[in-house]
Amino acid sequence: MSGGLDWPGLIRAGLCGLRLRPAEFWALTPAELMLMLGLDDGGRAPMVRDRLDDLIRAFPDDVKGSDNERD
Repeated sequence: MSGGLDWPGLIRAGLCGLRLRPAEFWALTPAELMLMLGLDDGGRAPMVRDRLDDLIRAFPDDVKGSDNERD
């Protein structure tokens, strides 16, 4: 399978491996399911302060013309 989710594998892991009921499986978010399967980190490093500061500078909350613009 190329790109996309392996639904048969995820359903099998949820219903057989985790012993979830179908309603429980379908009520989960993908993030919750990945966490339960131990696949939650995705190979990404945790957010650090420097990276957060970079994002704040790149995407400021105050946008010209918005109602929350500071004087």
